[in-house]
Amino acid sequence: TRSDYENWRLYFVLVDRFNNGNSANDHPVEDERIHPKANYYGGDLEGIQAAMANGYFNELGTNGLWISPIAQNPWGAYQEWMEPKRFYSGYHGYWPKSSSKVDERFGSNEIFAELIEDAHTNNHSVILDFVANHVHEEHPLIVNHPDWKTPFYLEDSVPNIRIWDAQRLTTWFDPFLPTLDLENPEVRKNQVDSAAFWMENFDLDGFRHDATKHIPYSFWENLTQKMYSQSRDKHQVMPFQIGETFGTRELIGSYVRPSRLDAQFDFNLYFDAVNCFAYEDGSLINLAESLDESLTYYGFHHLMGNISGNHDLTRFISLASGDIDRNEDPKLAGWTRDIQVTDTIGYARLKLLHAWNYAIPGIPILFYGDEIGIPGGNDPDNRRMMYFEGWNRHEEAVHDVVQKLNIYRSNHMSLIFGDWRVIETSKDYLVAERHYNDEITRIYLNKSATSHIFTLPCKEACVTDRLHEQTRTDIIDLEPYSFQYITYRICD
Repeated sequence: TRSDYENWRLYFVLVDRFNNGNSANDHPVEDERIHPKANYYGGDLEGIQAAMANGYFNELGTNGLWISPIAQNPWGAYQEWMEPKRFYSGYHGYWPKSSSKVDERFGSNEIFAELIEDAHTNNHSVILDFVANHVHEEHPLIVNHPDWKTPFYLEDSVPNIRIWDAQRLTTWFDPFLPTLDLENPEVRKNQVDSAAFWMENFDLDGFRHDATKHIPYSFWENLTQKMYSQSRDKHQVMPFQIGETFGTRELIGSYVRPSRLDAQFDFNLYFDAVNCFAYEDGSLINLAESLDESLTYYGFHHLMGNISGNHDLTRFISLASGDIDRNEDPKLAGWTRDIQVTDTIGYARLKLLHAWNYAIPGIPILFYGDEIGIPGGNDPDNRRMMYFEGWNRHEEAVHDVVQKLNIYRSNHMSLIFGDWRVIETSKDYLVAERHYNDEITRIYLNKSATSHIFTLPCKEACVTDRLHEQTRTDIIDLEPYSFQYITYRICD
């Protein structure tokens, strides 16, 4: 069912950059100061509907959508505070000027309701990206209540802009995005009610919460209590809530508890996975230790999000192919050159990242385009338009692997509920198992340029399934930069 969160396999859609289903609502900001990369491309909710109707998500094997914020954003251009002070539009949706209206460039409230219905008909859950931390300066909430924002200047007259840690609960993202004083009970109630509006008026399955660590615990506790009351009154299951926090596992984990959030994204594990799979000197020993640390903090049966990437990070494949150097500024690279995939080893390494994410405890989450290996620097170059035709053979191969991984995970309880045990590891290969009742899935990863051969852990007749077919079935023969799952049962 849609409430089987452990079995979720999510796909993150950045609405403006996914698919244009209705060109009549295309309204890019007409301001020459905005580079086209930072303006609207035309993606909308009807574009997501079209992909759903065409079977794109079902064929890929996902069963849930995370949809970027859709509330009305401003119509003009705004300049970032930090150098080089570029101008942007609100194409991404994170500058809300309304708490209840869908952005006209994305569709309407009615179309959003239809999209959710379509998704549910196609066995896909829907979680909406909700922004509670801040609003745009044009939002009536801040226009009518200017005292509801945190101070823009600190006591020493320093602007409180992007001081992420020292001013974690008060810092602003930009001067036109007032951070709300959510320590104030009146402000907090308003934002809780805003989230409740979307849950009450649309058949959503949950929220992805933006900027979680910049919001006090009291807000999450009030919101979760509100969600509980709504669900109880409707005799429905509690909506799923996952947060976004960059920080230590201790900080991330402090938000994950029954009274606050169900989960967060495991960014620490993701960064270690990038260091492991994107680079030749990366180590699977280090990655296995990182996963052990996550399991210590979050438990073996957690719902943490295991991402392939996201809209704030450099595209994995561009690091793995060497088209972006690990020591350069990826944002500057995205602005100053046309980044493509010039070394196809990037595709092989991307497949390994996917194989890792679908093997480990937690919820695998695909960032749109990572199922084919769209390249890109950092924001906004990592947000290129999705394309569904004209894939080269390497892109098709990545897509086929993601499809197989989705199907395999959905068919094996050991990959959904199983524990995690490392059997054997080295810098370049890893063998691990997940057990659930009498079903065991063994995972083999080889990130090196040489082949590795492993013996079967059981009699050949006890193997019940394999991710990839192999010529020899009495051994596991891993080619360079490859992987295998086998599922077996203990038998005589």
